[in-house]
Amino acid sequence: MSSKLLVIIATGDREKALTALMYTANAIRYKWMDDMRLIFFGPSQNLLVEDAEVAAAAEEITELCETVACKFLSDRDETSEQTAELGIKVDYVGSLISGLIKEGYSPMVW
Repeated sequence: MSSKLLVIIATGDREKALTALMYTANAIRYKWMDDMRLIFFGPSQNLLVEDAEVAAAAEEITELCETVACKFLSDRDETSEQTAELGIKVDYVGSLISGLIKEGYSPMVW
């Protein structure tokens, strides 16, 4: 089993997103996995710019692992600049997700 984990937060539910962020931060801090990546995709991206607690938790994780949000969706919703200000890379994620899975990352979708 791979010890590389790709956390994809797609939910628009605040509590689920916060739970995913808590798990991701702890998995990195306590080295539960060897390598972690975090991607915001879909409704979760609006939480980043609308909810201060979600934004703060996400910003903390950007210092711990590569964190990316979908450029297509953030451009559409005009949130790319606000997302980038949190330290989150804004890029197209479709091929990124596929590539990481091919590299052996196990996806965990919240």
